[in-house]
Amino acid sequence: MAAAIPFRRDLEFSYGVSDTLSPLIRRVIAENPSPFTFHGTGTYIIGRGEVAVIDAGPDLTSHVEALLKALEGETVSHLLVTHTHADH
Repeated sequence: MAAAIPFRRDLEFSYGVSDTLSPLIRRVIAENPSPFTFHGTGTYIIGRGEVAVIDAGPDLTSHVEALLKALEGETVSHLLVTHTHADH
């Protein structure tokens, strides 16, 4: 029998807010909770000034607005997509 993988379910965040995880890493979580996305899709902003955006997230107005607010004053130099969804 396979052992259960420990999974930490608590996560302190607010939708529509850019959370600073370290001096060069910020996260914005989309308000699309599901069994697949857990609390919501995580978009990561790496760097300051010129930044990379990892997984820009779903086309939800609230998420796009939060992401644009988090990117004010920044130049996006890289956009990284870690996976695709053939249905959207």
